[in-house]
Formats: sequence, structure tokens, C-alpha cells
Amino acid sequence: MRAAMLLSTTPSRKWSFAGSGCPERNLRTPGSGSAAACPARAVLAPALCQLGPGLAMTSELDIFVGNTTLIDEDVYRLWLDGYSVNDAVALRVRSGILEQTGATAGVLQSDTMDHYRTFHMLERLLHAPPKLLHQLIFQIPPSRQALLIERYYTFDEAFVREVLGKKLSKGTKKDLDDISTKTGITLKSCRRQFDNFKRVFKVVEEMRGSLVDNIQQHFLLSDRLARDYAAIVFFANNRFETGKKKLQYLSFGDFAFCAELMIQNWTLGAVDSQMDDMDVDLDKEFLQDLKELKVLVADKDLLDLHKSLVCTALRGKLGVFSEMETNFKNLSRGLVNVAAKLTHNKDVRDLFVDLVEKFVEPCRSDHWPLSDVRLFLNQYSASVHSLDGFRHQALWDRYMGTLRGCLLRLYHD
Repeated sequence: MRAAMLLSTTPSRKWSFAGSGCPERNLRTPGSGSAAACPARAVLAPALCQLGPGLAMTSELDIFVGNTTLIDEDVYRLWLDGYSVNDAVALRVRSGILEQTGATAGVLQSDTMDHYRTFHMLERLLHAPPKLLHQLIFQIPPSRQALLIERYYTFDEAFVREVLGKKLSKGTKKDLDDISTKTGITLKSCRRQFDNFKRVFKVVEEMRGSLVDNIQQHFLLSDRLARDYAAIVFFANNRFETGKKKLQYLSFGDFAFCAELMIQNWTLGAVDSQMDDMDVDLDKEFLQDLKELKVLVADKDLLDLHKSLVCTALRGKLGVFSEMETNFKNLSRGLVNVAAKLTHNKDVRDLFVDLVEKFVEPCRSDHWPLSDVRLFLNQYSASVHSLDGFRHQALWDRYMGTLRGCLLRLYHD
């Protein structure tokens, strides 16, 4: 671990105020944080002893003063991870910082405390990042401001997987003790991350416009982190089930990828940029219309023709052709029935459970390689356009275009 701008290695110096009735005072060199005030390094010369008959100088004193608030990235990470000052000091000692700098344990303790005080004062500004940019108390370069904000809102994969899709309420917050124990993430860090999710959700849930753009505007996050928060907000709003045992193999990245596809194609904003909550709510009219796709499996002639078209196109190209041909109707019924049930909130919540049960697990049990899954889904989607009498091509494309991408992402060990 590297310490940034730690401390002066000059031994502590003392001012003695003889006859003044004041106790002797130690002045520690402030290495960073709120103690800095003016951009210069001053060495107080012995000549200053001449300032008055009651003032005696026992040795030189090195003072660092400056108007820039210095941030030690490693200490900031320890603070974000929820370590106490004493635990942070112990970890810094273990990193070998005392040997690198020649500082004493006492100076390291003071330096760590100084950083922690600064971070605590900055935290209220980090809750509304634009305030950090416009405040005048802390002089922090723009690059450092961006670092402070980005890292404050960064989250642990293990933590987000435990709360993804759950309601961001007091009830979920009560479970943080158990989540902390399960994941090994400190309770303090779990609370910070949960509060960040809840804060972003409350600010953007009713805003008009792009969800990612709104998050970036109000929290000044990078594009990637803003997209991750958009996925968290989207999942919390629609309450998708992610905690079932059969879904544990999926990462947050898998769910975030699917969320981005659904936001782009299945929400109100996908068809009307003037709608409120455009990127948060699924398009209810679209979900209702999906019932029309049921004809693909309810009409035996259409089902047989669809199968024939797919088998003709994939014969000799698919390693699991015989398995596909045998199971085509079950796979097709599964995918179409998922669409037809999305009119009910419970079925919307169980979308990922259904996709794994109806498609991923059957293909996995027959040992389909991902390349064959891709070939099948591409042909399965495209061949519907050749079905005479099927009048819902645009609806089908809107549904399968997103579902195909999600299934390919979900299909892995």
C-alpha cells in the first residue's frame, strides 16, 4: 500500500511559552486534509525568538501549509471499506509505510485521523456531488473531486448481488447485518452502498429523460458506473427476482447487460421520449400486446411450419441438431409463454427464473455449446418473418431482439 504525501519525517518540534501560563504545545506537521491552509512551506528561523521576552524557541519547526486539500487514495479506500482509524493504522503499518517514510507509529496514527476527519466532512457533499464542485471550503483539484465521487459510489459485486431487485426500503436495510456476515464486507460499507443505491433511486425514479443521463447529471458518475446504477434502479423499480438458487451463477454484470437491453427496447422511453419515468417503467401496452404472440404455439400449423423453417436452415450447421429438432416445440412454447405471461406483475418479477427454467437449463442438459445456442436463436427469430398469416412481426422483433441478447448472456456456467 502506498501512502500519498504522508508526513514530514522531521522530528516533532516544540514552542515553549515561558512565563505565559500556557502549557507547552506540540505542533505536528499536517500532512494532508483540513489542516492545510496556504500553499507554501515555511521554516521558522531562530531569529523569531526575538519576537518577545516571554517567547523562547527550543528548536526549529517545519510547517507545511497550503490551500489544497490533499487526499491519500489508500486511506480513502480504507475509510470507504468501513475500517476504524485503529484498523486502518494497523493495515498501513502492515503495508510497510513506516519503513518507507521513517515516520513513527504516533505520527501515522495522527495522519490517519486527520484524513478520516477530512473524509467525514466531505461526506455530506458527496451525497450531492454537484455541491462538491461549487463549495469553497475544500480546495480540491477537479481530477481529485472526480476520484472522490467515483470511488464513493463504487460498490462491491458481492453486496449488490444480495440486494439487486429488492425494494430499497428499511426492511431490506435491516438485513444488512446478515449480508455483511455473508459477504465479509464491513457493515459500515454495506450501509454506505445501500444508502447510495437508495439515494440515486429517489432522485431519478420520477425524472423524465434518459436514466443514465439523469444519473450522470445529478451524481457526476462515469458512463460505466452510471449505467450500472441505471440497472440497479431499473431492477429495484420492477422487482425482478435475482436471489433464487438457480440464478446464483449469474453475476451483476449479466443482469446489468439485460437491464440495458430492456431499458432500450421494452420501456416507455423506447417508443416515446416524452413519457414520464421513461427508462424506469416497462411499457405496459407492449406487455399486453405480447399475448398476441401466443398464436405461434397455439396454432399447430404455424408451429409446425416454424419448426420446419428452422430445421431446414440449420441442418448440417448445428452440432446438436437432433436434440434441437426433438425439443423445438418445447423450447418455442417456453419462449412464447414467457412473453404471454408478462401482463402479470409476478411473472414480470420471475422473468429471469422463467428464462433459465424454460430455455437455459433444457439446452444445458443437452450440452448445447454457446455457438449452437446463438445459431438457433438467430434462425428461430428470423424465420418468423417467413410465416404466412403471422401479423405481429414488429412486436416479435421488439420482444425477441431483446430476449435473444439476454439469453445469450445468461447461457454460461
